Amino acid sequence: MTRPVTTTAEAISQNRAFRNLRQEGAVSLLITTEAVRRRMVDFLAGAGKDQVTMQQYNVLRILRGAGAGGLPTLTVAERMMEKTPGITLMVDRLEAKGLVQRVRCTEDRRQMIVHITKAGLALLTSLDAPVEALNQEVMDCFDDAELRQLIDLLTRLRNHNS
Repeated sequence: MTRPVTTTAEAISQNRAFRNLRQEGAVSLLITTEAVRRRMVDFLAGAGKDQVTMQQYNVLRILRGAGAGGLPTLTVAERMMEKTPGITLMVDRLEAKGLVQRVRCTEDRRQMIVHITKAGLALLTSLDAPVEALNQEVMDCFDDAELRQLIDLLTRLRNHNS
């Protein structure tokens, strides 16, 4: 078993000091984000025959939240956690798997509305409990007060950079 890394510098095998705390903070945030993201990517890759990528999973969750009305493709793209220019191709792949369906908008024929299918809902339902367990496992190093503080700090950082 490998010993836990205790510093940002150790995490990236860096032998010299960071230029300043802001540089170390930015690097620490990026490597931590990747560590947490990798857990989700690995989980989804092994989740069964209807494997979906993290981005596809995000699209399905967005569409489930939108309800029966669905959403225009570009609105889905705007709501994504990880911005991607290939939303049309991603929806194509989800449609090929039978997880979403596109319908031409009656008010604006240029616009496509994306709906989650029963199969897409079933897949999400089958993933809900395991994803919740993964979230618990990933974040269980914090108590509730620390989690609230982390969320507040990340919100402040995100708002500062939006």
